Amino acid sequence: MIVMENVCKSYKIAKRNAGFGEACKALFRREYDVIHALQNVSFTIEDGEMVGYIGPNGAGKSSTIKILSGILTPDSGTVLVDGRIPYKDRIAHVRQIGVVFGQRSQLWWDVPVIDSFELLKDIYGIPHNVYQNNIEELTELLGLKELLRSPARQLSLGQRMRCEIAASLLHSPRILFLDEPTIGLDAVSKLAVRDFIKKQNELHNTTVILTTHDMQDIEALSKRIILIGKGKILLDGGLSDIKKGGANIDETVAELYRSYEI
Repeated sequence: MIVMENVCKSYKIAKRNAGFGEACKALFRREYDVIHALQNVSFTIEDGEMVGYIGPNGAGKSSTIKILSGILTPDSGTVLVDGRIPYKDRIAHVRQIGVVFGQRSQLWWDVPVIDSFELLKDIYGIPHNVYQNNIEELTELLGLKELLRSPARQLSLGQRMRCEIAASLLHSPRILFLDEPTIGLDAVSKLAVRDFIKKQNELHNTTVILTTHDMQDIEALSKRIILIGKGKILLDGGLSDIKKGGANIDETVAELYRSYEI
């Protein structure tokens, strides 16, 4: 179970005007803006749920995922993932979670994908038999057989994302955080990734939190939607609750954004 209660997170961002003179002034006196990324964010996600976590750019989605995965520490509030505080018990925590950031890679760029997998096996201390079973299952479900011996830099974006998802699941995590997992993918690759995530949830009861701007991903994978805007939770409900008449999912979400002025 994932629980967030009244979580707040702010960032200080330095600012200055253009020009050499302004740069010199900033050496002695800096000005800052305070960005309130999360403001009293609260929600609970049960084991085995697949939840779409949506909102416009800068809404606080990635900050939430980074706090849940233990990368960031909140300013205040309570965060529990399977009874652990992510940023305090990071070693035990990362053994139970998988994280995919669509614009970041955990594969080593110049070596074959299978070498990256072998290194991750050692990092996580995955038993050999578990690793072999997982490699076989992931290779079959994601169609990786022809990709494992190729360096990551020689793969297409869609091929690399399938490998990234496999890498995040080698250690059999109970929870999967997906931050823009289909960004830039073609239609065929998107369908393959969606089908795999569904099967992973059905076979292993994996809890999935999906953040994306692709509303077709949300519609295909999630029955529950959490909408965040300006750092605040604005809506938490079922997909069927927000759809109106014959409107498609993109029109529905665009109308939501307008109604909440985000």
